[in-house]
Order: sequence, then C-alpha cells, then structure tokens
Amino acid sequence: MGPAASGETGGGDRMNSRMTDRLIAQLIETRSGNERANVLEELRRLILSGGAPPGAQIPPGEVADAFQVSPIPVREALKTLVGEGLVVHQRNAGYRVSQLSTDELREIYFVRGTLEQAALARAVERIDSDGLARARDRHVELVTAVKYNDRKAFHNISRDFHRELTAPCEMPRLLNMFEATWNLTEPFQVMRSVGSQTQQALNDDHAALLDSFAARDVDAVLRVAQVHHQRLESAIIETAAELDVRHDN
Repeated sequence: MGPAASGETGGGDRMNSRMTDRLIAQLIETRSGNERANVLEELRRLILSGGAPPGAQIPPGEVADAFQVSPIPVREALKTLVGEGLVVHQRNAGYRVSQLSTDELREIYFVRGTLEQAALARAVERIDSDGLARARDRHVELVTAVKYNDRKAFHNISRDFHRELTAPCEMPRLLNMFEATWNLTEPFQVMRSVGSQTQQALNDDHAALLDSFAARDVDAVLRVAQVHHQRLESAIIETAAELDVRHDN
C-alpha cells in the first residue's frame, strides 16, 4: 500500500512539474517584447487563452525570472487574479489556476446567463444597423470555423459574437460583471472541445438570435438566449468532467 501510494504521488508531482514547465515556456514565448510588459496582463492573458489550464501551478519565482523582475510584482499580480477568481492560493501549496467544481460551474453559468439576458433585453432596442452587421459578420466567421474544423477560431469568435449583441445595452457595470463571469470559465476552453454537431446547434441559436434582433422582438431574443445558455452550460459541464477524468488518470 505504501509503495503504491508513493508511486502515485511521484507521478502526480512529475505531471505537475511538466505542466509548470509548459506554462513558463509559453509565458516566455508569447509575452510582449516590451521590457515594461504588465505582469498582470500577461498572466491573465495566458490563463484566459487556455495556456495555463485549470489546476496548473504558477510559481512566483519562475514567473519573476521569465519577466526578469523581482517576485514582488508577480505576487501582486497573482493576488489580483485571486480576487478575480482566476487563481486560488493555498498555504503551503502556492498559487494555482482555479479548478472549479461542477456545482461552482453551474452557479457561474446561472449568474452569467442572468446577466446576459438582462443585457440582451436592453440591447435589442438600442443596437443599430452597424452593430447588427458586425454581429452577422461574426456569425459568418463562426460558420466558416465549423466548416474548416477550426476550433480555436470558433472558441474566440463565439465570445466576440456575444459581445457584439450585448455591448449596445450601454450598461458598463453590467457588462463588466458579464465579462468577469465569462472569464472564470475561459481556462476550460469549452468551444475548442465540443463536437461539430454541438457547434452547429450553437450556430443555429446564433442565427435565431440575429433574426430576433433584426425583428426587435425582445421576447424571442430571450427565449432563444435561454435555450442557447442551457446548451452552453451542458457543454462546459461535460468538458469539465472530461478534464477531471484526464487529471485523475
């Protein structure tokens, strides 16, 4: 029993070490060339891009070496990211990218859906022809991404599409909260994991949203948004479960 447990621990340590090495390598490779690059912005970008997956350890000393700065600004940046919910800190365990439970993800998606529907209800009456055209352009890009199986593009453009439809609400505090809840799920890179059938269903929802916006039909927008939100929630819960299985193995 003892040796087996020791082997399991050693394997976990090696996996964590490899994950940390990849994180630092990506940070060095993709960070801005500006010597005054903002540590907070770079770390946030890495996490939101999926470069630092849920559960990945973030060693302040190694990050400081990558930026060629003292550990102080790194720790300040990490404290900010803890406040944003993107990073967790445990005594004697250091900093890690937040790895949310299924219940926590459901709660976040409930809040995100509520905020988005509030934004959409107001945006329907305020969006102009240019804004609607931009949203249609994003939809065309999403259809193209599915056609060519470009999951990275589909993931990124999906968020841009939702931004185009919510931004016209002109409620900055609401939009900031909406963005914050969306950020909490970004490390899971959900849209890069779902299959083409789900992507197509999501695109059908997008098309229905555009039609409802064009008709200025608030009730229809909210009905479609609710169905779309439920589909997204199912996708991210499934993705999170698959990540847990891979981590356990």
